[in-house]
Amino acid sequence: MDIQSLLGDEADSLLTHESKGIPKDDLVLPGPDYIDRVMTASDRSPQVLRNLQALFSHGRLGGTGYVSILPVDQGIEHSAAASFAPNPQYFDPANIVKLAVEGGCNAVATTFGVLGIVSRTYAHKIPFIVKLNHNELLTFPNQFDQVMFGSVDQAYDLGAAGVGATIYFGSEQSTRQIQEVSEAFARAHELGLFTVLWCYLRNSGFKVDGTDYHTAADLTGQADHIGVTIEADIIKQKLPTNNGGYNALSGYGKTSKLVYDSLTTDHPIDLARWQVANGYMGRIGLINSGGESKGATDTAEAVRTAVINKRAAGIGLISGRKAFQRPMAEGIDLLNAIQDVYLDDSITIA
Repeated sequence: MDIQSLLGDEADSLLTHESKGIPKDDLVLPGPDYIDRVMTASDRSPQVLRNLQALFSHGRLGGTGYVSILPVDQGIEHSAAASFAPNPQYFDPANIVKLAVEGGCNAVATTFGVLGIVSRTYAHKIPFIVKLNHNELLTFPNQFDQVMFGSVDQAYDLGAAGVGATIYFGSEQSTRQIQEVSEAFARAHELGLFTVLWCYLRNSGFKVDGTDYHTAADLTGQADHIGVTIEADIIKQKLPTNNGGYNALSGYGKTSKLVYDSLTTDHPIDLARWQVANGYMGRIGLINSGGESKGATDTAEAVRTAVINKRAAGIGLISGRKAFQRPMAEGIDLLNAIQDVYLDDSITIA
């Protein structure tokens, strides 16, 4: 794969940048020994450690300390029509899991129904991550609230290695969601399952004077910090695209001038580094999401995101629509392109 060409005019900036605000020497870095070096010092049980190790040992990235996860919860979150009409074969749950297996992923993250209907075929072939809660768009008028669709015990019974959940930080419902997810994650750890938290912002007030701060580094970083507080084992976050959300929202929250003056810059790797730092300086791994499918530019965009995540000291990518909204062979190629970034020793931590 010609990563230089895929990165285009940004290639030199993305591949040679050195982060100085929070240098890599201050971080707990990814690596093949991550579970032994970091997680065995935690309160996670041997069963949780075993399932986390299964995640980090599976697929093309097995043994590297990095992960590539296929997430397919969009049939609920964005509607089945919007998600699967471009490629109707993925209405069939078997094809979703098949894509993850043949695409060399570490795990597949999807709904109770998808994993339940193929559990006995695939639970022993690839780690399952059951998404516990969802926002659905059938209520009229549409509302935006994550509600539980099942229990952690159900996830355990169908053979899951881990569970995932979303919190809409900043929303009116966020306090309830934090409580629900915290309780669910505690139960997951009791049963030996690892936990993955989608730390997303959701509030129309985060759009100020034409700028969308839903992906601001300072706000998403704080969401990450709350996420690790309720003992998420992995944080999923959107790649930051700007900064200064706290400064743009009058009278909102608290921050420090140091965040903007010395600890970060406008460089995309430094913005992602701030997300990593908020995950206990990398002790809890950051995976960034791949985003929506835009067609011909998907591979280049996915590779760019992977380069930024890896060089920021994240642990991988979780990419769905870019892979399943195209023929399976092309989806496999795209997943492999993402994985190739993490397998390329020349792409180092900035």
